[in-house]
Amino acid sequence: MYLVLVGGGNVGLQLAKRLIARGHEVLLLEKDSRQAQRLSAVLGEESVYLGDGCEIRTQKDAGFGRADIVCAVTGEDEDNLVVCQMAKTVWNVERVLARVNDPSHEQIFREIGIDDTVSATAIIFSLLEQQISMDELIPVGALAKGNIEVVEAMLGPRSPVVGKRVRDIVLPPSTNLVWLLRDDHGYGVGGDTDLQSGDTLVALVPRERAQELRDLLCPAKVDVPRPQ
Repeated sequence: MYLVLVGGGNVGLQLAKRLIARGHEVLLLEKDSRQAQRLSAVLGEESVYLGDGCEIRTQKDAGFGRADIVCAVTGEDEDNLVVCQMAKTVWNVERVLARVNDPSHEQIFREIGIDDTVSATAIIFSLLEQQISMDELIPVGALAKGNIEVVEAMLGPRSPVVGKRVRDIVLPPSTNLVWLLRDDHGYGVGGDTDLQSGDTLVALVPRERAQELRDLLCPAKVDVPRPQ
């Protein structure tokens, strides 16, 4: 598999090292000549290309046209957006991924069809929420280009579904409860699964139905502010 990584910072370097170790063909693009030289000393000259990943000539020379995956991991969301959009529209790359430094930009990436985005800020925020929140629906991932949310909820004693079986709960359309964590043990969820206070549920829910699921699983409360 041929992968092009754009952005030779620490994220790009660590990704390249791991992918090369797994036997993939990898090319890391870096526009700063000194940094590119340092990367070449670590990865080998054949795995590093000096050039601006936003420029079409650089993309052509780097082999975007035959890439299986293009991954933009620079520290600038604008650059990552341009790289990914060009990879999709100009080079017809099948799989495009982007690092998003500002979580408020994630929707923009989704709107132009970027397959997956990764926001370190959003991930850390979700982990913090898991430590401090109960009776709160927490997004932990996305599927189907962001149209399906993977969400997690820890049920508190005030949750309306505590003491009920799953078959007796009317879930929002196209929503599935897929996994339950109880006393450090994981279980698949079926119709006869009874829900208890302290259970952690993982569900798949259409993005437009997430609020309905929140209302079902969690009692009314002041929303935890999300990063902007």
